[in-house]
Parts: sequence; C-alpha cells; structure tokens
Amino acid sequence: MKPIEHCFAILSTQILGTLKGFDQTINLILDESHERVFSSSQGVEQVVLGLYIVRGDNVAVIGEIDEETDSALDLGNIRAEPLNSVAH
Repeated sequence: MKPIEHCFAILSTQILGTLKGFDQTINLILDESHERVFSSSQGVEQVVLGLYIVRGDNVAVIGEIDEETDSALDLGNIRAEPLNSVAH
C-alpha cells in the first residue's frame, strides 16, 4: 500500500499538516502540523502543533493543499475575520 503523505487542511479551525493516517471514524493523524489563526487587525498567526491527532467527530472538511500555491501566500498581509465554529 502506498503511504499517504500529502499536505491537508482541516477547516473551521484551519489546521494544516501531512496526513499520516486515518481510520473508519475519520480520526486523523497529522505530522508537522500548524494552525492558522486569522485576525482582522493583523496578519495570519501560525501556531506550531507538531504531531497532532484529530477526532473524527471534529472533522467537517478535509482538503488537499497545493503546496506551491500555499507557499506563495503572503500570510503577514492577509486580514480576515476568524472562522466561525461549525454548527452541529
């Protein structure tokens, strides 16, 4: 089986990292992960999380990241309201 080693984003709280594994309940294992915290008054803050496990109950959307496009973003100049929590 080919390993899954792509950069993914989990939205609502925007957590990015390399997907290392998952199970039938969508529990995720992310390596080299970080959270992007948005603000309307300053640039995007990146909080380093490292190896991170996300419970499947908390996953709403998973998407693959185009790493070339993502690395070209100037996060220090992006202003945005923080993302709202997902309503269940």
